[in-house]
Amino acid sequence: MERVAVGSTNPVKIRATERVAEALFDADVAGVAVNSGVAEQPTGQAETVTGAENRAARALEADHQATYGVGIEGGVAEFEERPGLYLIMWAAVSDGDRLERGGGPSLRLPDDIAERVRDGEELGPVLDDALETEGISEREGAAGVLTGGAIDRESALAHAVAGAFGPIAADFY
Repeated sequence: MERVAVGSTNPVKIRATERVAEALFDADVAGVAVNSGVAEQPTGQAETVTGAENRAARALEADHQATYGVGIEGGVAEFEERPGLYLIMWAAVSDGDRLERGGGPSLRLPDDIAERVRDGEELGPVLDDALETEGISEREGAAGVLTGGAIDRESALAHAVAGAFGPIAADFY
C-alpha cells in the first residue's frame, strides 16, 4: 500500500487526492498541515505552482511514512491579451526524487468578484460574502459556483492531481 501525504487538512483537497490515488494504486491518503510559502491568495501562475510544489515537498517531509507528497494550490491569474481575472488550480506530486506538476481548469471570475480579489481579498471569503454562505471552499468551491454546478472543487482539483501523478504513474513517460 502506498501512503500519500497531502499538504493540507482541507477535506476537499484530501478527497480529490484520494479519488486519483485510489484509481492508480492501493492508497492510504492523509492530510498534513504545512505552509505553502506563498501568499494566502497566490497571484499568477508562478506563485500558484510554487505553492503547490512547496506543499508537496513539505507534506513528504512531514510524513516519514509517505511514498508521495501532494500539494494543491488555487490562485488567480491574468492571461496576456485576454480579458479578466481567472481562478487557476495547480497540483504537484513529489516522491523525493521527482517533482511533477499538473493544472486544473481556469475559470474567469465575474468582474465584481475579480475587482475585490485584485484589491487584496481572498477569493473564498469574497464568494462567501457575495453568496451569503460560509465555507464554500470546503464544499463546491468557486468551481461549482462559476460553472453552475457542472463541476465542483473536488473534481476540478482531482484533474490537477491526476495531471501531476501522470508522469509518475503512466507507462507512457
